[in-house]
Amino acid sequence: MKENEQNTGTVKTLNDLAQLVDYSFMDTLNFDPEAKVNGVDHAPRQVFTGHYVPVKPTPIEDPEYIVHSKNLFRELGFVDSLAKSDDFIRMFSGDLNNLPEPMRKVGWATGYALSIYGTEYYQQCPFGTGNGYGDGRAISVLEAVINGRRWEMQLKGSGQTPYCRGADGRAVLRSSIREFLAQEHMHALGIPTSRSLSLFTSKTQKVKRPWYTKGSHSKDPEVMIDEAVAISTRVAPSFIRVGQIELFARRARKNEHPKAMEELEKIVLHLIDREYSEVIEHDFSIQKKVLLLAQEFRTRLTSLVANWIRVGYCQGNFNSDNCAAGGFTLDYGPFGFCDLFDPEYQPWTGGGKHFSFLNQPNAAERNFFVFCSALQPLLNSDENALAQLDEIRNDFPEFMQIEMKKMWASKLGFDTYNAILFRELAMLMMKTSVDYTIFFRELSQIPDEIEALKKSFYTDINHNEGLKKSWSDWLVKWKVHVNAASPKSREKLSQRMKLVNPKYTLREWHLVPAYQQASSGDYSLIKELQEVMTKPYAEQSKDVEEKYYSLKPSELFKVGGISHISCSS
Repeated sequence: MKENEQNTGTVKTLNDLAQLVDYSFMDTLNFDPEAKVNGVDHAPRQVFTGHYVPVKPTPIEDPEYIVHSKNLFRELGFVDSLAKSDDFIRMFSGDLNNLPEPMRKVGWATGYALSIYGTEYYQQCPFGTGNGYGDGRAISVLEAVINGRRWEMQLKGSGQTPYCRGADGRAVLRSSIREFLAQEHMHALGIPTSRSLSLFTSKTQKVKRPWYTKGSHSKDPEVMIDEAVAISTRVAPSFIRVGQIELFARRARKNEHPKAMEELEKIVLHLIDREYSEVIEHDFSIQKKVLLLAQEFRTRLTSLVANWIRVGYCQGNFNSDNCAAGGFTLDYGPFGFCDLFDPEYQPWTGGGKHFSFLNQPNAAERNFFVFCSALQPLLNSDENALAQLDEIRNDFPEFMQIEMKKMWASKLGFDTYNAILFRELAMLMMKTSVDYTIFFRELSQIPDEIEALKKSFYTDINHNEGLKKSWSDWLVKWKVHVNAASPKSREKLSQRMKLVNPKYTLREWHLVPAYQQASSGDYSLIKELQEVMTKPYAEQSKDVEEKYYSLKPSELFKVGGISHISCSS
C-alpha cells in the first residue's frame, strides 16, 4: 500500500482523482470464488468464503445534487465545483460505467456476522447460517491515497448486493439527510467518525417505506409512504467492522472451509495496515500485532463511547456489525442526540435499554469481548499470548470507567472527578427534567445564581422551594470545587468548559423540517443545518441561537418520527 505518496495538487476532475487510486482491499484480500467478475451479482445468496464480493452499484434515476461537505473537500484537495460536475454526479450516484482508468467499474460489498449485546445471532441471515448477512445496500467504489492518507469511499443506498436479504438496496432521502448531517456534525464535535462526501437524490425514483402519521404517538409506523431514493457517500480509512472480523473467526473456529484460518489472519492484518499502522510495526510477530491491536482498539473504543456521552449522542443499535474496528462512529441509523437528560434515552423503538444512552459503555464492553474472542484463534498456539489477551479483555471495564470519569470531570470543569458532586447533579437533573446540552453550556458560563440554569429546565421549579434550594446548594459547592472565585479564574474555566460542552447538537426536531422541505425540492434547511452544526462550540448569530438553542417544544415529546423511530432506511 502506498500511504507515503503525497497529493500536492488540487483535484479538479475525476481524471485527477483517478491518479490517486489504490484498491488495497480488493488487491490484497480474497474475493468470493463464486462471484461474477462483472459485478452483476444482486440477488440474495450465501457467500461461503472470501473477504468481499465484486458488485456493480445500481445507479439512481435522474440524479440531482443536494449538498457536499465543503470541509472534507477542502481536506482532500477537491475543488467545490467538482461536486456538481457531470462525471462526479454519475459516479457518486452509482454509475461506474465511464470512469477514467485506473478507476474500476465494479465496487465491492462485504459480509459480516452479528452479535447483539455479546450474543451471537444467525437468524438475521435469511439462510440461518450467517453466510448471507452483510452490506445489503452499501457498496464501496473507491480507495485512494490523498495527501498521505488512505480513504475508502462507499455509496449507501446504491442497490442490491448478495447480502440484501430480499430488500431493495435503497436508502431514502430522509435517512440520507440525517446521516449526511450527523457525520458532518460529529466530526465538528471532535468525535471520530465516518465522513460525509456528497448527497444525491433521484428526481423521479421512489420506494415505499413504513412511517408515522403526523403527530402520531405510536411506537410503530402505521402507514406506507412513497419516499425519494438517495445515495450518500461516506468516507473512512476503512469500513471494517467488529462483525466482519467476527465472521471470519466463526468460520475459523468451526473450520468451515480450508482457508478459514488464513482468511481470518489476512483480514486482521489488513485491519492493522489500514487503521493501526502508526502504532503497530509491520515487522512485529503476529502474536505481538494481535495483542497491540486489542490494546489500541480498547483505548479508542473507550474514548469514543465516553465522547458520545459527552455530547449527548446515543447510537441506538450498537451491535457488533455497527461497531467500526477502527474505533470510530460508523452507522447512523437509529441514532439520536438527547434533549431531556435521561440515562435510559433510546431513540430506536427496537433497541431496548441495553443500547440506551448511559448503557453504551456496557454495550461497548460486549462488542469488545466479541472482538477479543474473534482474535483468539490467531493466538491458540501461544498460551502466554492468550493469557495476555484475556487480561486486556477483562480490563475493559476499568479503562471504560477511567474514560467516563475523565469525561464527566471535563464537562463539569473539574481537574479530577468528584463522585459526590456528580451524583448529586445527576439526581437533580432527573428530578428537574433538564435539557442535557443547554444545561452544560449554561453551566460553562459559570453563573452566580441558578436563574441562568433555568433556561435548561423543562420543569418549572419556581414554586418548589426544596428543589430550588437543592440547586442553589449544589451550585455553591460546585463553584468552590472548581475555584471560580476570581474573574480571571472564572474566565479561564469558562473557556475550557465551552470546548467540551457544545452549544448546538443535531436534534431530531430540527432535522424533520429539513427533510420534509427536501421532499419538495427545497434543500435550504439542509445547508443551513450544515452551516450551524459544523460550528457546534461557537457562539453564532442571535437568529441562530433563537432557532437552534432552545428547549424542545412540549407537543413534540413522544411523537413518532421525532422522539423515537422504528425505521430509518
